[in-house]
Amino acid sequence: MFQYHTLNPIAEKGLDIFTDQYQKTDDLSQADVALVRSAKMHDLALPGKLLAISRAGAGVNNIPLEECAKKGIVVFNTPGANANAVKELVLAGMLLASRDIIGGMAWVRENEDDPEIGKRAEKEKKKFAGTEISGKTLGIIGLGAIGQMVANAATHLGMKVYGYDPYLSVDAAWNLSRSIHHSQNVDEIYRECDFITIHVPLNDSTKGMIGKEEIAQMKDGVVILNFARDTLIKETELVEALKSGKVRKYVTDFANLTVTEAPNTLITPHLGASTEESEENCAIAAVREIRDFLENGNIRNSVNYPSVDMGVCTKGGRITICHINKVNMLNRFTKIVGDENMNVSDMIDKSRGEYAYTVMDLDTPVTPEVVEKLQKVDGVIRVRVIK
Repeated sequence: MFQYHTLNPIAEKGLDIFTDQYQKTDDLSQADVALVRSAKMHDLALPGKLLAISRAGAGVNNIPLEECAKKGIVVFNTPGANANAVKELVLAGMLLASRDIIGGMAWVRENEDDPEIGKRAEKEKKKFAGTEISGKTLGIIGLGAIGQMVANAATHLGMKVYGYDPYLSVDAAWNLSRSIHHSQNVDEIYRECDFITIHVPLNDSTKGMIGKEEIAQMKDGVVILNFARDTLIKETELVEALKSGKVRKYVTDFANLTVTEAPNTLITPHLGASTEESEENCAIAAVREIRDFLENGNIRNSVNYPSVDMGVCTKGGRITICHINKVNMLNRFTKIVGDENMNVSDMIDKSRGEYAYTVMDLDTPVTPEVVEKLQKVDGVIRVRVIK
């Protein structure tokens, strides 16, 4: 029996995937796994029995990844599960930035009691005239799940699309329309595009990636959209560009005093993934990852340990080991198993930075003696018997 704890409300369609081997607990200290959305975990005491955390969403800056890795807690996220919701909001953001729909609707509300509102509207509408997005150039920085969907949708709206992603995977490339221009450097995006949208994770290399110098390269009247993270942009420098008109509009999903008090901004209260479908998709993906990890030892979409897939164990036993990534670890593991007259029928060892993960299938059930000896190997963080 496994116990799971939810730090935020998780859609029932996801939780329903848990079988009767799983029981919900309101006490994190008793949980084998935790499911989370936006709750901040950096100040939480992580219990020793916690095996995994699954983020029902993409961003994981609310989870102490390094601390989890040191304790052998595998952290998952659900990339792509909320991509369509964000894509639709990005498209809406471009349309709202191009046409003064909000201003026009506000005018109607202000004059709703005017019996001549119909006639007046014909005269006033020129105040709210805008431009079309068809024929404009869209630059996309980051061609992950969301960036791909935005790129393909924009081509169908008649836009010319430039995409930049130095880490573009083969699978991602196959998913992109052939009409999308793959920029070799981000400066081309800055120079050529009427709209620029950012879809990259927040890390040391991307924090503050757009500031005064980057904005200076952009077209006059550029529209910048940010539905990824607010700190990707040096917003105080962006505000100056908004005041001068260099940047026509800034559309963002992150409200803070810097941008809410600035002119020419369209700000939503972090609505990117806030759809019923998105929350259900994320919950389903999170629970499936947890179950595959707990029941089979497989890791898919982890952000602090490598991906490993050994399928379902059909042998006598399976054991998993979270350990430090250093030389000679596999030799030590196999020697311990061999000294106990146990045969390794299949094995995978993969690393990610300082940490590694090993899965061994044995012809016979795993004995307590093997577990004890493996746990004593210098550099081993956690040993778990799957079968």
